[in-house]
Amino acid sequence: MTDFMTRARAAEQAMRTVFPPTPLQRNAHLSDRYGADIWLKREDLSPVRSYKIRGAFNAMRKQQGQDLFVCASAGNHAQGVAYMCKHLGVKGVIFMPVTTPQQKIQKTRIFGGENIEIHLIGDYFDDTLAAAQAWCAQQGGYFLSPFDDEDVIEGQASLAVEIEAQLGGLPDHVILPVGGGGMSSGVATWFGDRTHCLFVEPKGGACLHAAMAAGHPVALDQVDNFVDGAAVGKIGAKPFALLKDRHLSDVHVLSEDRICTTMIEMLNVEGIVLEPAGALAIEALGDIQSFIRGKTVVCVTSGGNFDFERLPEVKERAQRYSGVKKYLILRLPQRPGALKEFLGILGPEDDIARFEYMKKSARNFGSVLIGIETCKPENFARLFAHLDEAGFTYTDITEDETLAQFVI
Repeated sequence: MTDFMTRARAAEQAMRTVFPPTPLQRNAHLSDRYGADIWLKREDLSPVRSYKIRGAFNAMRKQQGQDLFVCASAGNHAQGVAYMCKHLGVKGVIFMPVTTPQQKIQKTRIFGGENIEIHLIGDYFDDTLAAAQAWCAQQGGYFLSPFDDEDVIEGQASLAVEIEAQLGGLPDHVILPVGGGGMSSGVATWFGDRTHCLFVEPKGGACLHAAMAAGHPVALDQVDNFVDGAAVGKIGAKPFALLKDRHLSDVHVLSEDRICTTMIEMLNVEGIVLEPAGALAIEALGDIQSFIRGKTVVCVTSGGNFDFERLPEVKERAQRYSGVKKYLILRLPQRPGALKEFLGILGPEDDIARFEYMKKSARNFGSVLIGIETCKPENFARLFAHLDEAGFTYTDITEDETLAQFVI
């Protein structure tokens, strides 16, 4: 433990030649809401807008004489490696999933310039990882894992070194997003039992929760790529070795739609742009409100590499989770005045966001796909009551994931 802390402190000092410490900022909005002293460790303000530059820097600086680095990444690790390739004047070959947001691909090219080449392979990170490792074994070079590497973990731990120094002491709680486990294991190892660490994962990539339940790393059957910075199908062996003795109750799993509510709120209220993985720690505050009251809490906002072309989807998911937007299949009588009758049932705060209807011949009724937005979730109870009273037949498909994938 002491040796790890010495190495993490040395890594933090060495990286000051590349970039300054990221800010640790008290957030008055969140502090007032939760009755606690809430601080944000702004890794979204690093040179590559995520903490991944830390691990890349530390691992690459230790490979003196190596002139070719190979990595696989969903985007943030790629940017850290690209940045350091250009800084060190070495070559990098970077493998990224085909599904990686264009914003992350473009920024990787900008950071690396002529020092890197990018290969887009695989729909999921684990497929990309396998391709990168196979290429590296065949062509040579140093494979730089995004999380399953001791030097990377050590570099990510520099984040904790900064937190303690900037805060002037230890926080009561640190909330850490988890992908492959590199950052979370490094920070948790630094704090040890001196600070309570909470780990947060997206529902579609809860690889730490699965590993702790099984007692060893396991591959998830399916991964949802929406939270691309934390969508990992199997936690790294080295990170898990550092995290396996933690309590399963300290691992929180959040739905992707729920995470979107924090992204929208932080953008609208604080002007802070967070990618889905970057919002995980803040969203988890709602789950622990009862025992953080009056405490000092640090949330690691792990990344801000967000493609604004995804904003409509994020807003849509946030509205559905918050209960202010629903989709219905409405059975509408094919007679004059039926639509007008339905519209008269809508309340003053109800707005039609989507309406698709085709009148079919020789039918008494037609089906309408209708999306309705409102201001308060309780407005839907009133709307549904009036629809029932008027004799309309309808089905709420908002939570039907299979159907929603095709029609929403």
